[in-house]
Order: sequence, then structure tokens, then C-alpha cells
Amino acid sequence: MASKVRFTVGSNVWVEDADVAWIDGLVEQVTGDELIIRCTSGKKVTANVSSVYPKDAEAKRCGVEDMTRLAYLHEPGVLHNLKSRYGMNEIYTYTGNILIAVNPFQRLPHLYNNHMMEIYKGAGFGELSPHPFAIADRAYRYMMNYGVSQAILVSGESGAGKTESTKMLMQYLAFMGGKVQSGGRSVQQQVLESNPVLEAFGNAKTVRNNNSSYMSSHISFVSQCSRFGKFVEIQFDQSGKISGAAIRTYLLERSRVCQISDPERNYHCFYMLCSAPAEERERYKLGDPASFHYLNQSNCIKLDGMDDSSEYIATRRAMDIVGISSDEQDAIFRVVAAILHLGNVEFVEGSEADSSVPKDDKSKFHLRTASELFMCDEKALEESLCKRVIATRGESIVKNLDARAAALSRDALARIVYSRLFDWLVNKINTSIGQDPSSKLLIGVLDIYGFESFKTNSFEQFCINLTNEKLQQHFNQHVFKMEQEEYTKEEIDWSYIQFVDNQEILDLIEKKPGGIIALLDETCMLRNSTHETFAEKLYQQFKGNQHFSRPKFSRSDFTIHHYAGHVTYQTDLFLDKNIDYAVNEHQVLLHASRCSFVSSLFPPSEESTKSTKFTSIGSSFKQQLQALLETLSSVEPHYIRCIKPNNVLKPAIFENSNVLQQLRCGVRNSITLIYFTGCKV
Repeated sequence: MASKVRFTVGSNVWVEDADVAWIDGLVEQVTGDELIIRCTSGKKVTANVSSVYPKDAEAKRCGVEDMTRLAYLHEPGVLHNLKSRYGMNEIYTYTGNILIAVNPFQRLPHLYNNHMMEIYKGAGFGELSPHPFAIADRAYRYMMNYGVSQAILVSGESGAGKTESTKMLMQYLAFMGGKVQSGGRSVQQQVLESNPVLEAFGNAKTVRNNNSSYMSSHISFVSQCSRFGKFVEIQFDQSGKISGAAIRTYLLERSRVCQISDPERNYHCFYMLCSAPAEERERYKLGDPASFHYLNQSNCIKLDGMDDSSEYIATRRAMDIVGISSDEQDAIFRVVAAILHLGNVEFVEGSEADSSVPKDDKSKFHLRTASELFMCDEKALEESLCKRVIATRGESIVKNLDARAAALSRDALARIVYSRLFDWLVNKINTSIGQDPSSKLLIGVLDIYGFESFKTNSFEQFCINLTNEKLQQHFNQHVFKMEQEEYTKEEIDWSYIQFVDNQEILDLIEKKPGGIIALLDETCMLRNSTHETFAEKLYQQFKGNQHFSRPKFSRSDFTIHHYAGHVTYQTDLFLDKNIDYAVNEHQVLLHASRCSFVSSLFPPSEESTKSTKFTSIGSSFKQQLQALLETLSSVEPHYIRCIKPNNVLKPAIFENSNVLQQLRCGVRNSITLIYFTGCKV
């Protein structure tokens, strides 16, 4: 939004600054389109009038609760307002009906207790200070008053506080729609207690290096975040009471099970189990978590502010509430322990050519322990890791795997077991909670990964960023296109506002045929294909595409020009990560387990045991996203945009440049809309 204000000597203005993004000052001289400005920092700058914005000299020190009330709604005004409020520990601000939440990186329990929920209950929107409870109450009132299902979309990058905001929304909806418990576990209890269970198995501490083109900071920071997406549908009866629920999850980051970077952590459940009571650790033959390969690839074992021992007990308690029996819990953690032991099995060259065997007595111990925990035959487990059966013209040939291939086979088994375990947990929770087939009303809460761009971006980041492209388009369509269509229909005089329409980027990724996912699937199905083959297909297909480029000095990387910035992807693991199947030897081995739980994770395959049908994770995920978007399009949406104020994840620090990049990536369209509509949202 270019400035259209006429400045005079003495005008209060905002001017761009390399250090703090925007700085305020006074105009000292006007020469045509050139302004000389003395900044409050003391330095004097010359700037073109088109890059200078007016400052409200009478703005309140504590800012305004709703940015539609700003005298000047522009980038520096919005940034300064959020910073002013954050400095007063006011972490929530409205832009019309959209709530912006700036992560405080500290507990503020007084904001979220029952007393606060009572205050927001039934209050008119905007009458009280901005709060997630107000968004939840508004969604609930709309549902009850108009009989229309609702959804609350919580977005923001990793570390911005999406998961915590989601918990608060669910807490409020349970408060409003909870039934008096008459015995047993209530639906609202089970919905709330599903959070710690899924967090134990789907959350991890991650490291994020913000050195990408859309970030201005180059500081490494750590955060605990969900490594899966979650959409919770809470169903209500006609009286507004919770009658059922369903949890849908998306794209668990299964590669994390076997590979983490320093100083990341693996999924919380591994460390919890290693901190369980002594008799349980002894039963699973567990010791120091640092002794396990899948955990000690990083120097971070303990997490500040997190007591793994207490979290283990809390997770077991939550499992009780959501209906997971103690036998099932024991089986779950036996599988978790088996995965840890499996990761410690190393291989060396065997006596035959290109063969492999466990490296030493230590590896044999862990192999034996894993087989005991899986309740399968030890020799069969070893052979499933070290050999492959290849079917050719009616006969089967046993092929040896070398030490490197055996290690890859081991990791593949660990990943598929963990993935099946996570899916079992989600299905079990959904079965225990139960859905209400007669319900006509629901409120969905979406907590899904934010836009990601790291030093290394693999298949997971590709799928995550596709998600964000789809959600951004949904935001555009709902907020902009519908708003402008309404203005045209009502013959209101207005000027068309340009906004980022990312349909061409979505076509690049998911168009059939010829999109990136389609070309990936095609490459996966061809024998002897490599990631270089895949990359070359992309280079040929998208040569000249304005949203795609090939980085210099790269043989197989590619860059997509996303709505939020350019991201370069490394293709070396794309093919492996896109193929979803259990190795036949692993499938047969674990289906034959004497443990009914383990066996149930690997039901008989419908495919011939001599071949494995290729299933594309990318295409399956695309279909899941499409179903999610269809659901979101059928309900009335509400938005919460979460902002990470600094990259060191500490309270009371507000980094202007960091926040500004997030505003430009996610919130700018809503701000533009308010400016355009004259504060009508």
C-alpha cells in the first residue's frame, strides 16, 4: 500500500531501517518527492515519499486491541502496535475478526482458567480484550444461532504457539458443551486427554536454522512442535452439548524415528519410556537414552522445563481416560522399546559376497531383545533385515543384503512400525470417543504445521508447504474473493485490490498430469530410477516456469517460489519417502508375532506376497488435503494467526524483522483486506 499522504515539515513519519525494520522520525525538509527525516535514533536519512508512512503522534502507548482502529493501517503501524502490546504482556490483538496471537514463551495461567471462561461466555465479540476464548465463543454462538457448522483455523510457523492455542480452543468448547458426567469417561474429557497422548507420540523438539530467503535472521533456535497435522471435529447435539468427536491426522514425520539433527530430539515417548519407573525400564531392558542410536545422534537428551518421568506417568493417565487398556499400554511401550533396541543393531560384512551379519555381541543382544519385545523369532528377524526374497518366473531367489543395505532395512522396519503404531493410537482414540451419526453441527479445530524453510528441505517440507499453499488459497477465496463478489453484487463503489493468488503454484505442484507429485509418482514406478532422474524430469518440465527454478551448481535440487518465499528442496530422499509399503519380509514377520497387538499392526496384505504394489504418500496426502479443504469450504471459518516474536524462544523479546517477515507471509492479506473494506470484516 503505497503512501498517498502529503508530508510537510514537522510531519511524524515511519521510514525503513536496516536494523529495526521501521523507525520513526520527523520530516525536516521536503524537496519534491525526497524527504529528509531526523529519526528518533538521532540519525538523519533521505527517503522517497513512496516509501515513507505517516505516524499517529497521538497513538496510545499500550496500542489498540483491534487494528481496524489504528489511525493509519499500514505495515509499520501494525508492527508498532503489536510490539507496544507485547511489551505490556498483551499478547492478543484483533484485525477485524481475525485474532493475532504473539507467543509469550512463558506460562500465563491467569488468562486461561475457569473464571476467564465464565467472563467470555456469551460476551459480545469485541466487548472484552482479544482472546482465543472470544474466537471459540463466537464460533459456538454462530453454530447455535444459525445452525451452521464452524471451523477455527490456527496457523503460523513452527514455534509460534499453534498447538497451545488449539488446546485453549478445545478447553473452551469443552467448557461450553460439556455434559454432566454420570459415570465413566465423558466425551469432552476424552477429547481433551487425547492431546497429551498424541503429543507424546507426535511431538518433538526441533531445531530450525532461519537462513532462508524469506527470513532475515540467521540464528538457530529450538522449539517443541507437532510433527503431524491435526483436525479435531467436535460434534454437538441440538442443545449444544458435545455428543461425539473425530480426530484426523496428517503426515506424521516418520523419518524422525531414525534420523535427527543436533540439537533436536526424537519423539517424546522414547525419552519418557527411558525415564519410566525402574521396574518398567528393567522389563524393557532400557537404560540411559544416550545409549540408543536413534536418540544419541543429537547432544540433546534432556529438555529444559520438561520432566520426562512425570510426562510418562501423565501420558499413561491420559491413555486410561481415552480408553486405552493397561494391556494395550504395555504393548504400545513394548513396541516403542523394541524400536530403540532395533536401532542399536549394527551390521558388518558376512562370509558370503555382499552379505551381512550383526556386528558383535552388543548388536546380537539388541537384536534378541527386539525380537523378544516384538514376540517374533530372532532368526527370522535377522533374516528379514539381512536378506530379500525376489520372485522371478515362478521361483523365489534369496538375495543377500550388504551391511549398508541391512542398516537401511532396519531403519525402514523402525519407521513403518512407528507409523502403524501412531495410526493405531489415532484410530483407538476415535473409537473410544465415538462419533455421533445424528449430529448436524460440528466445530472443527485445525492445528497444522506452518510454512517451513530450512538449510535442508526434504519431502516432509515439500508436503508441509503444499499444505500451507492450500490453506492460503482457502484464506484468499474466503476472505478476498467472496468479499469482493459481495461488493459487486451489492453495487458498492470500490476499487479492485490485488492479492496473492497462488493457483499457479498449486498447479505446479499437484496438476495431473505433469505436476511435481505426478512426476514423482511416475519416477517411483520406473525401475532403476534415481533422484537425479526425477530432478531432470522437473528441469525439463518446468523450464521457464516463473514459480520454479534450478539452483546454480546443483545436480538435483529444485526451488519453488512459494507465496511466502523461495524454498530449495533436496531430492535425494524424495523417492524413498514417497513410497508407502511394508517390506514383504517385515510384513510376514510381524503379522506372525505371538503378540496380538503387534500382529494387528500388520494385517495380511491383499497383495501377492511375491510383489509389492506402489502406493504414493504424496498422492495420498494430496487427497487428504482435498478432503480437508472440502470440509473447510462447507463450514464458516474463523482465523487465529500465531506469531513467533523472536528466534531464541525467550519471553520479553520482540524482534521487529522476524515478526515483520511473518506478517508479510501470513497476516498481510487480512490487513490489506481491512484497509480495503473500510474496516468491514
